[in-house]
Parts: sequence; structure tokens; C-alpha cells
Amino acid sequence: MILVAKTLLLTLAGLLLAGCGQTIEQLAGPTMGSTYSVKYVPGATTPAPAAVQAQVDTILAEIDQQLSTYRADSLVSGFNRLPAGACAPMPEAVLELVRTGEQLALESNGAFDLTIEPLIELWGFGAQSRGEQVPTAEQITAARAQVGHQHLQIRDQQLCKDQAVQLDFNSIGAGYAVDRVSAMLEGQGVTDYLVEITGELKALGRKPDGSSWHIAIEEPHEGQQVAARVLELDGLGVSTSGDYRNYFEQAGKRYSHSIDARNGSPISHRLASVTVVDASALRADGLSTVLMLLGPEQGFELAQQAGIAALFISHTGQGFASRASPAFDARFPTGEQP
Repeated sequence: MILVAKTLLLTLAGLLLAGCGQTIEQLAGPTMGSTYSVKYVPGATTPAPAAVQAQVDTILAEIDQQLSTYRADSLVSGFNRLPAGACAPMPEAVLELVRTGEQLALESNGAFDLTIEPLIELWGFGAQSRGEQVPTAEQITAARAQVGHQHLQIRDQQLCKDQAVQLDFNSIGAGYAVDRVSAMLEGQGVTDYLVEITGELKALGRKPDGSSWHIAIEEPHEGQQVAARVLELDGLGVSTSGDYRNYFEQAGKRYSHSIDARNGSPISHRLASVTVVDASALRADGLSTVLMLLGPEQGFELAQQAGIAALFISHTGQGFASRASPAFDARFPTGEQP
């Protein structure tokens, strides 16, 4: 399985289904250490629900076999075992994910890095971790020496490395899966759907009663769910990254699972979560991680400059405060409130 390393703060809202002669088919199952949910209105050429579910499960199984660091037989695990100077043939889809990771690394000035696996393991958040722990400065320096997206090269249909780096696709794998399942549904004549995989999601069209698909962005309160914003989606993917559910504490200090590749340590700023909306769920997935790593100031500046639709929720000491990028406010001008 791909165990999702991100904290996913999205909750689905307004999904009560109404009549008008059409029905919404609902599929669900386990995946990536979590679950998936697919809701869709069948088209005239759409296969039976059992056939659609089989296609969804086939897509997710393929992605797991390619990207999971929890499977010794996955493509990425095989690549991670290779020494420096080695190459391995990869499907074009995996190579495209590597290109996406490279772009995100450049946009984040190196904070985001697909080769961060040694640091994830060191801090106790990975597949081979032996418990959460605070490493020494020497251990962090040693792990950082094994990290660096610049050590990856694509040569024809092969992925090569000039140092023994290790890949981890958890920061973009779920968004990629959402896009794959969405494309499959559209290929089967489905024009109205909501796909959710481990909290990443994409919606298109409307429900049978004509109403929109709604999602709620959760304000990160411990022990309760509070919607900070409710959004109508049509043709958009949404991803939220946060630090308040996947962390550990030691000696009174909190350590987030979000690790900045530039210094090898968990983030320590006041940003609690970032939600990104984009036509591509893959892009939204990666950008929410990037902005979370950069923090409330650098992240907001990047969102402004790059036209990223993002909502930032920060700790204030007395609660939480939200701040939307100009592109987010332009896309959701009324900010429909719950």
C-alpha cells in the first residue's frame, strides 16, 4: 500500500442525494492505507457499477504496485534499492510524476523533494521506521546527504540516479490516483461525479437534483469538525495538507510529519493547514504540500505570484485565522460559508 503521509483535512459536505429519476452510484473500498469513495451519475454508455468498481480497483492496484514504499515488489522499492549510477525502466506515468516532482522542487526552492525518504524514515514517519524519535544533528546531516532531486535523471524510458537516493511519492500519489480514476469515469461517459481518495478529491458536473457537489474545508480543532469554508466544485480538484493530525511530541515539543528537505527537519511555523484548488488533483496535491512546507509568509507569497488558489489556516494562540490567496477569492468570490 501507499501510506498517505499528508494530513488530509477535507470533509465532504452536502452529499445527500435527491431524485429526478436518476440515481447516484456509490463505490468505496480500501486503498493507500486509507479509503476511497466514488459517487457518479451513470451515462447512457456507462458499464454496470460492478464493472466500474473493477476498473477503479485495477487502477488503484496498478498505482500501488508502482509507487508503494510499503511493498518490496513495487517499482519504486526496487528503484530505491539500486546503488548510485544505476538505472531502471519505468512506465511513462511514473516518469511524468518524477517530472512533476522536479517542477515542485524548483517552485519551492528545494523545500519539496521526492527523494526525501531517508529523512522521513529518520524522523519515524516512514515504512521502515522504528518508532518516532528526534534524531541528532549528525544523523540529520547524514540523511540529508542522501537527499536531492538533482541526483535523478530521465534517459529515454529509464530513471537513473547518480547517488543512492530513494523516492517517496506520498506527497503526490493520491492526487495522481484521483486524476486517473476521474479520467476513467469520463472515458465511460460519466459527466457528473465526485471522486475522493484518502481525502484528495475532484468533482465534475452536478447531482441529479441539479445541485452542486460541495466540500467543506475543515478548521483544525482537536476532537471536533468545524467547517472553515464550504465550496462548490465543478471540474476542480482539491487537496489539503496540515500538521495537526500526523505528529509526535517529545519533551513538550511537537514534531510534524511535514519535513523541509532544505534543513532536514519538521516544519515549525504557525501554519496549521493549506488547501489548494486546481483543475488537476495531482497539481493540487503537490502544491498543498509545497505551500505547507514554505509556511504562512513564503507560501502565501508564492500563491500570490503563481496564481495558486489556496486557503491558509494558521494558529493564532487563541484559535485559528484563515487567509485566502487572490486566486482563491477570485474563484470563490462569495466564500460560501456553512
